[in-house]
Amino acid sequence: MSFVLAIDQGTTSSRAIVFRGDISIAAKAQQEFSQHFPASGWVEHEPEDIWTSTVMVCREAIEQAGITAKDIAAIGITNQRETTVVWDRATGQAVHRAIVWQDRRTADICAKLKADGREPVISQKTGLIIDPYFSGTKVAWILDHVPGARARAARGELMFGTVDCYLLWRLTGGKVHATDATNASRTLLFNIHTGQWDDELLEIIGVPRSMLPEVKDSSARFGESTPDLFGGAIAISGIAGDQQAATIGQACFRPGMMKSTYGTGCFALLNTGTTPVASKNKLLTTVAYQLDGKRTYALEGSIFVAGSAVQWLRDGLGIIKHAAETGPLADQSDSMQSVYLVPAFVGMGAPYWNPRVRGALFGLTRNTGPAELAHAALESVCYQTFDLWAAMRADWPSSETASVVLRVDGGMTASDWTMQRLADLLDAPVDRPVIQETTALGAAYLAGLQAGVYPEPTKFADNWRLEHRFKPNMSQATRERKLAGWARAVKGVLASDEGEG
Repeated sequence: MSFVLAIDQGTTSSRAIVFRGDISIAAKAQQEFSQHFPASGWVEHEPEDIWTSTVMVCREAIEQAGITAKDIAAIGITNQRETTVVWDRATGQAVHRAIVWQDRRTADICAKLKADGREPVISQKTGLIIDPYFSGTKVAWILDHVPGARARAARGELMFGTVDCYLLWRLTGGKVHATDATNASRTLLFNIHTGQWDDELLEIIGVPRSMLPEVKDSSARFGESTPDLFGGAIAISGIAGDQQAATIGQACFRPGMMKSTYGTGCFALLNTGTTPVASKNKLLTTVAYQLDGKRTYALEGSIFVAGSAVQWLRDGLGIIKHAAETGPLADQSDSMQSVYLVPAFVGMGAPYWNPRVRGALFGLTRNTGPAELAHAALESVCYQTFDLWAAMRADWPSSETASVVLRVDGGMTASDWTMQRLADLLDAPVDRPVIQETTALGAAYLAGLQAGVYPEPTKFADNWRLEHRFKPNMSQATRERKLAGWARAVKGVLASDEGEG
């Protein structure tokens, strides 16, 4: 049994990848599913779509690999974090569509919590800030807006879970209601210092304890899939939220190592070791992973719009047909123009955290065209990464002496133009690995570690292979001029603060 099946359940698609014992990929399958936008700033998924697409891609990947359930040592799950599902304990029916991490509908709940002076205690215990991004206020919203839901929850009839937890419950035929510490740490309900759900937080946000899953290590015996799903029972033994899984897949096991993942959004994590570092720059303190009961922490910066800026060029403006066209198009842009896109389509994430502002373009001229817009969209991702990079180095002075290299993964890293510009603006090397499927690899590693297929972390780190290192070659004067222009553009957007609350 030298194969591991990784489920990578993302925001726009579900994927399954079969890894061999040497971490090479035997097969993979992917399926997109519908996004629902019932109101401005609202984003929902149908839980049944998440489930059926997940099962379908698992079966497809297993078939493609030419193996059966008995060849698979374990299943690992990684998931879009913070997305919230509430379902009936008896029937398994969700009481509402899943509320996606991008959803902003709980802005008023968050504003009230802040006005009531709740942020200091919540931040101290969770390492998070109060923002609609996190799961806790989404659960409260469902309980308060689905008729009878709060009463049913009080009677112990409803369950809450992030997507990993919901999939685990379905995979085990309703036998296991559990999650791991990384996903729990994104709920506003979990004390990252004690490693437990916190009664004070539950009371503040208004979530009954009976709804919550058991919290386990990221590599643990979670349960077994029911035999009917894949032709035999398979152990489920690894779970981590997608950004933490990518950190593991990038082998960022030493304090000071940093990775940045470019998908729909962009998420940078800096391993700070066994000590949680409280941010002074609006970064999040989170659990990077938990192994053998020991938590490793990270500073995290979240950018809400990265790859979705390219999707906007394609679907919103129609100036490209395929994402891959963006780099070559940006390369043709007029070097005399300085066009800045601040892609605050759903507000701004770290280190600004303003859900109300909306995006803007600066520096437009009569000659601004598709090439300049492509340039500005790709560059916006690099500028936002720089803001996170600078905040992390300010929060954790040890990073000044750590080897300063950024490991990158995710769809946008296929663009050499973008990765070179990132290295130029950071003034630091950017390393792209051979295996780009780092999120799925992290989930596979956690499962394979528990199943005895993969070695302990330091030995696993030896498998990490560099595909390309991008070295900075921009002059300091140009770099400083461009960063100053970006800072002015962000200041302009933050000054507007006129979006919907």
